Amino acid sequence: MELEALKYVAAGLGAGLAVIGAAIGIGKIGQASLEATGRQPAVAGDARTTMIIAAALVEGVTLFALVICLLMTL
Repeated sequence: MELEALKYVAAGLGAGLAVIGAAIGIGKIGQASLEATGRQPAVAGDARTTMIIAAALVEGVTLFALVICLLMTL
């Protein structure tokens, strides 16, 4: 029964770490985009597009990690 409980703890820790990592990554992406826009306002559109694409990729990887953590409990 102890191994069953450890399985849920591991899945919870994995999901938490995945979400925290994604939040930090998306925050850094947003920071870099705003700095680029502040330094050169003419590239604001390109920087925003690149930021959205990169944030979507980070969220996709995070969703995949959360699904793997969910599957660990089955």
